[in-house]
Amino acid sequence: MKKSILLAMTLIAAISAQAQNIQLHYDFGHSIYTDEEGGRANVTMTLEQFKADEWGSWFYFVDVDFSKKFTEGAYTEVSRELNLGKQSPFAFHVEYDGGLNRFGSFQQAGLAGFAWNGHSADFSKTYSLQAMYKQFFKSYDNTNAYASFQVTGVWGITFLHKALTFSGFADVWRGEKDNRHGKLVFLTEPQIWFNLNTIHGLQKTHLSIGGECEISNGFIYNQVNDKEFFVNPTVALKWIF
Repeated sequence: MKKSILLAMTLIAAISAQAQNIQLHYDFGHSIYTDEEGGRANVTMTLEQFKADEWGSWFYFVDVDFSKKFTEGAYTEVSRELNLGKQSPFAFHVEYDGGLNRFGSFQQAGLAGFAWNGHSADFSKTYSLQAMYKQFFKSYDNTNAYASFQVTGVWGITFLHKALTFSGFADVWRGEKDNRHGKLVFLTEPQIWFNLNTIHGLQKTHLSIGGECEISNGFIYNQVNDKEFFVNPTVALKWIF
């Protein structure tokens, strides 16, 4: 449930542009993988905001995970981009990743690198490609500070007379195994949304219905067996402010 609004980072030509949405996802992962992900959150609420200014853009999101009994945790990413020239598609990108859960905290990381942003003439298609140095910090017991890298791709496509939006991101980064050996981690979360404001009589509504599919390898912390590849679909509502 992260980064879906990052596609808006390509709208840097619109200096005053800003966008904010809130999403509510019901996650089927705990039912699909009852052993490996039996404790996975049932519901995730995501708040995202993007704001462009004369220098570049700000973006953040917060994922709040809920189970039947607890607020499991809150994870956030906050990033800043500085445009490298008024007409240049390149930007300098810095980012913080981290958060808290009911057991303590998520491992924190800082990132810095460059982004290449673009869009079609009518902004119905947007994309961003980011290459970054990533520094993990020792955030709690059994974690280690180590240097890493991350490559991120973000996209957004609105089609069928603006009725459907297909958006998402894909990340690849260097993680660490328990023995401190390196491993590649892959995570993507494509989303599909049906925008209700394209229906006659509902033009003033800000609601979309859809969902996402979290596909990952080496990302889920699994203490049950050696399985690393997971597909976790959701159904969701999104309200755009």
